Amino acid sequence: MSQGALEDDLDHTILEDAGERTLRIGDDSPIRMSTGHRLLHHDGKCSRPHGHNYEVTVEISGTLSAEGWIVDKGVVTDVIDEWDHMFLVEEGDPLIEAFETSGDADSLVVLEHPPTAEVMAVLLEERMLETFPDNVSDVSVTVRETGELCTTY
Repeated sequence: MSQGALEDDLDHTILEDAGERTLRIGDDSPIRMSTGHRLLHHDGKCSRPHGHNYEVTVEISGTLSAEGWIVDKGVVTDVIDEWDHMFLVEEGDPLIEAFETSGDADSLVVLEHPPTAEVMAVLLEERMLETFPDNVSDVSVTVRETGELCTTY
């Protein structure tokens, strides 16, 4: 057996024996997305269309893949980027028709629930769990809407 083959077998064993690990993305430099929304049934100013520069951090637990990682960071950012420069509304919002009439329906994301930071964290987590490979066991998403408002699911 060559030295390279021995190293490959050793590396494969090390990855298998490494156990559950945690990957944190965005701790010191959060992933940013600019997204608009409104809270249709809110009594305050959040019922008006507006936007935020959200900061998202993700914690992912799982075992190491053959590539040596839990999940490719690009897969994580692809999920978040689906909402970047989009407008989030709840089903039944009259803005849906307005977006469709104006030809901007492709920039709209219609959710079953109000597009709060809390709901966004839950939905991003669910989407990631659907997208990530089977070696991923858990995902926790933090969405920071403002310097004062942050939610983790």
